[in-house]
Amino acid sequence: MDALTLYGALAVGAMLVFYALEERSAVFVLAFAGACLASSAYGFLQGAWPFGVVELIWSGIALRRWRLRTSQRLPYSATMR
Repeated sequence: MDALTLYGALAVGAMLVFYALEERSAVFVLAFAGACLASSAYGFLQGAWPFGVVELIWSGIALRRWRLRTSQRLPYSATMR
């Protein structure tokens, strides 16, 4: 396994873990956004630019959810509407 493949596996694995933990704290929503950025970078570095673009969009969505959740202090389920 080369370094780029290992980086991609770690980035996608982090996305999975942080997504599963999002209900526990807004910090995990922000961590998910960061993991999406890492996955986006992997997509572009690997040459799969559609994957990179989609992950970049997911990162923006997660950042918006984090901002809404922290600024309004709403329960997690209220930010998903």
